[in-house]
Amino acid sequence: MLKPGDKARINAIGTKGPLRRRLMDMGVLVGEEIRVEKVAPLGDPIDVKIKSYHLSLRKNEAEEIGVEVIR
Repeated sequence: MLKPGDKARINAIGTKGPLRRRLMDMGVLVGEEIRVEKVAPLGDPIDVKIKSYHLSLRKNEAEEIGVEVIR
């Protein structure tokens, strides 16, 4: 739901098992700030910035991350 340039705070990770562990290993943690940098023309993948690095997420992975928009 976020567009390029939008900032949000992660408030939930809605998956379990290996995908949850993979996201957490990449720094997707509750309370972290996330910013959408780029979205591919068909919406997949999505380039986000967490902390000081860029991360490329598939659309289905990004849909599992609950966020609260920061204005």
